[in-house]
Amino acid sequence: MIAVGMDAPESAPIAELSDFDSVVRQYWPRIFRFVLASIRDRDAAETLTQDCLLRAYLGRHRFRGDASLNTWLMQIAINLVRDFGRSRRIQFWKRAQATAVDCATLSNGLPGRGVSPEALAVVNEQMDAVWRVTGNLSERQRSIFLLRFVEDMDVLEIANAMGLTEGAVKVHLFRAVHTVRERIGGMR
Repeated sequence: MIAVGMDAPESAPIAELSDFDSVVRQYWPRIFRFVLASIRDRDAAETLTQDCLLRAYLGRHRFRGDASLNTWLMQIAINLVRDFGRSRRIQFWKRAQATAVDCATLSNGLPGRGVSPEALAVVNEQMDAVWRVTGNLSERQRSIFLLRFVEDMDVLEIANAMGLTEGAVKVHLFRAVHTVRERIGGMR
């Protein structure tokens, strides 16, 4: 994580940015989850999350408060993920298999500890199918889908974070959900 000294000049107009250590503690998990779900490479996700927070710290004086701090940080994360994807396109196919998200680890967060092994296997299979399908969505649709369903951001927050209109977000979200449902339905 980023270690931020308290002797740095505080020029941010928003009180929430005055203690950047608490910003890091509060937003690191959310940013990391989004980045990891987007790029599916744990080491790169940690690096990009740290880079996101470092950029926010260095640019905190530019934060005007027009959007929430969460939206501003996610916008930085989206841009970093986009840049990462562009720089890694050549290596994508080599890394795809090695960097797949472990669906068993993700499913541990699901409710129902008394679930039978068969039911758990079905849930793991369904989650794996969703991850495979979202990996094939366009970059924009995947980002919107992940922000909505992994980070639970509303349409307005997503629009602000991605620099799109609410209508555009709704269209991309509708298409992403439709594609996921259609492709998962065809896998059964």
